[in-house]
Amino acid sequence: MSTNFSIEPSTKVAALLDQYPELEDVLIGIAPPFKKLKNPLVRKSVAKVASLRQAAAVGGLPLPELINTLRAAVGQAPTTTDEIGDRASYFESQPEWFDESRITVSIDEKATDPNKMPLTVILKEAAHMKPGEIIELKTTFLPAPGIDIMKKKGLLTWSIEEASGLVKTYVSKPVT
Repeated sequence: MSTNFSIEPSTKVAALLDQYPELEDVLIGIAPPFKKLKNPLVRKSVAKVASLRQAAAVGGLPLPELINTLRAAVGQAPTTTDEIGDRASYFESQPEWFDESRITVSIDEKATDPNKMPLTVILKEAAHMKPGEIIELKTTFLPAPGIDIMKKKGLLTWSIEEASGLVKTYVSKPVT
């Protein structure tokens, strides 16, 4: 256990688990989507780029609750942060660019190869996408780290969550 490693909203999940391997079970117990951390591919890819802020959004948890649960599990004092998770920012109202008739590819997390991350599949598809075309991703969780990566690559994204818990994320190449 490291006493110099402070658990913060910006902490990457992989760095957290490198320092405190015992927190894997704590994370998995907090929210069902975190069970994916058992997959070595997720641990090697998404966990390296996903911050605890993004993990809170994926798990549908208030950020202070996630941070303080993890801090308590390793004996760190609770944080007084009043930062909130930004899950709501992923579920904004329907953007003008969205048109269901422009969906050219639909990827269902449940139907994809478990050894391939949906993000990898989307980025491969996006490389061949024409401006205005849309890719639909269906997942059982909010793919917050992937959404942030796609935005950094200049892609447009929009997510909606159905009552069943299914999250649909739409990705489009902007029309210039």
